[in-house]
Amino acid sequence: MAQQPIRFDDGAAYERLMGAWSQLVGQVFLDWLSPAAGQRWIDVGCGNGAFTELLMRRCAPVEVRGIDPSEGQLAFARTRAGATGAVFSQGDAMALPFDAGRFDAAVMALVIHFVPDPARAIKEMVRVVRPGGLVATYVWDAFGEGSPTDPILTEMRAMGLTPGLPPSLHASTMDALHGLWRGAGLDRIASRAITVRRSFDDADDYWEAISGTGVPKAMLDRMEADAVATLKDRVRARVSTDGQKQITLEARANAIMGHVPGAP
Repeated sequence: MAQQPIRFDDGAAYERLMGAWSQLVGQVFLDWLSPAAGQRWIDVGCGNGAFTELLMRRCAPVEVRGIDPSEGQLAFARTRAGATGAVFSQGDAMALPFDAGRFDAAVMALVIHFVPDPARAIKEMVRVVRPGGLVATYVWDAFGEGSPTDPILTEMRAMGLTPGLPPSLHASTMDALHGLWRGAGLDRIASRAITVRRSFDDADDYWEAISGTGVPKAMLDRMEADAVATLKDRVRARVSTDGQKQITLEARANAIMGHVPGAP
């Protein structure tokens, strides 16, 4: 089966799949960063604005710019009531359209493993952040079975299927993140794992959320109907809890931060 490109063009579908998860992690992430109010932020790979909304609501920024390659995602981001005031633009994480030192902080939320050249993207973040400013990210611990998509991907593999993977999945490990941050010359590097839980009404609710975009959808679009039905049954059995209709799943992200060398 030919691998389909992994695309996130539907902001509403992404919200159902990852928006809620991203905000669950993002709240813990921001508590950990403990940023000052009144700063200028860039949200690189902002997608449908899930994390951008948290920045606006919790950090009292003077400016937030969201950059993403998908106009479909950006269109959804612009509808978020909680993101009013943020400016969303189409752009490339590896060639940010801003002058050096423009921002106080640059962040990526669940993005770095989708960037073809993570090292280049981190260096771009460093470039557009002032001396002493913050550069940070969080990403699912894919190799530690920390992603919310693991139940469906595991069952795909059990059926002999090979799911398409993000181009830089290696960048999701803690060791790789430390290497990237050190390679970009960042100071005061710190990292942590963030574990969150999310509940679904039932196994079908989880299936509807997980199958509508990204890696799962790219595979499902190429599968025969009977194979999809079999996969759905296997996923439902995997996530279901005996005697309970509602299900609660756990996910884990790796997070890292560092500061651009220079004055605090």
